[in-house]
Amino acid sequence: MKAGIFSIGLDTYWDQFDGLLDNLNGYHAHIRDRIASMGVEVIDGGMVDNVDKAGGAASLFRQQEVEVIFLFISTYALSSTVLPVVQKAKVPVVMLNLQPVAQLDYEKFNAIGDRGTMTGVWLEHCQSCSVPELACVFNRTGIDYHVVTGYLQEEEAWQEIQDWVDAAKAVAGMRENRVGVMGHYYCGMLDVYSDLTQQSAVFGNHFELLEMCELSELRNAVTDTEVQEKIEVFNDEFEISEECEPSELERAAKTSVALDKLVAKHKLGSMAYYYEGVGEYENIVTSVIAGNTLLTGRNIPVAGECEVKNVQAMKIMDLLGAGGSFSEFYLSDFKDDVVYLGHDGPAHFAIAEGRVGLVPVPVYHGKPGKGLSIQMTVKHGPITMLSVVQRGDGSVFLQVAEGESVPGPILQIGNTNSRYKFSISAKAFMNDWSKGGPAHHCAIGTGHIAGKIEKLAELLGIEVRKVC
Repeated sequence: MKAGIFSIGLDTYWDQFDGLLDNLNGYHAHIRDRIASMGVEVIDGGMVDNVDKAGGAASLFRQQEVEVIFLFISTYALSSTVLPVVQKAKVPVVMLNLQPVAQLDYEKFNAIGDRGTMTGVWLEHCQSCSVPELACVFNRTGIDYHVVTGYLQEEEAWQEIQDWVDAAKAVAGMRENRVGVMGHYYCGMLDVYSDLTQQSAVFGNHFELLEMCELSELRNAVTDTEVQEKIEVFNDEFEISEECEPSELERAAKTSVALDKLVAKHKLGSMAYYYEGVGEYENIVTSVIAGNTLLTGRNIPVAGECEVKNVQAMKIMDLLGAGGSFSEFYLSDFKDDVVYLGHDGPAHFAIAEGRVGLVPVPVYHGKPGKGLSIQMTVKHGPITMLSVVQRGDGSVFLQVAEGESVPGPILQIGNTNSRYKFSISAKAFMNDWSKGGPAHHCAIGTGHIAGKIEKLAELLGIEVRKVC
């Protein structure tokens, strides 16, 4: 991802105050280099201190197709030098209201004596002067902007900047994502039905509609050597139950190899699937869980029951480095005041507490057939839940909650499931989460990242509903 940066100042000052421009350029370089260290390519527009330079910076950012612009307010500057840049660039702007220090040394400042020199020092620290002016102009011209206020050595401010960078990366990642859709919805799950056009409009991704017959052909071409190599991967990544029959491992491995080839062929970044069939197609859909779990754990999230909205949420979580495991509500424990969430089907094994179990399931509840499934608990500690929600009018928003994955008994039924505690009671959480109108699925990731998700939503221009 590319991020633009430019500083603003007033060229009238430079001849009036010796060393001011050099000091401000030094702060600019510090900010530029630290943002670059966050894993983005930084496009530097330099110091824009008059209207003529504004056009050049705008052209640079448009040519380089930056995702977001960081605007360092180095000192007071005229809003007329800023507006042309952001109007032409047409990307979100994050204003950096960062002073050189947390507190001016007033005694040392007043001891300077010379009012001209003192004014120059003050101008080096008066970043806040332009923030209201710029905000007013942006509000009146419909410019999407955000503000980070602090000082150069403040880690809280840098964490906020990091969150903006991560959110912008995720926006770019979602736009580049090719989502595979295989099969059809689980019949009757009205909440999971999705408007693919609206999803593309919001996130910018492409949907690739896939056919079971193509996966079947790929599976039929899998060699015995490929199957054995995949079983070795199973042994590396999973704790394989002794109850797993060799024939079931081979069946799952063969399907896993075919899934890898399907994903590679269509350059998929995520996939939603569900199918009910007979013969070879039933053989495939009842042996996909292990392979889809491997895909999910290597940053290609897969959601069952053809839950497109939820695979979008899983991809967002994955792009933000939090994982994103396919989940639904299982039950509430009112004595321990926790909520259980989990799911049959694929999981994000990279965020598991301990080893992930691969176990046989004699019957997939509510689905045809039998086969191997994943037994896993999400890593204990802070977690974030995310749902992509579609309203009755078709608009899309994000619903998020932060909580904790806590130790305790889990259900040994061949499904993922974990115990979650929130800042509000289990009763209140169930009620408040449901009132937002999400589908019954959600994505769960590790860490508290609601702040990043809120920034991602702002960059996308959609709403966020935070439950807790």
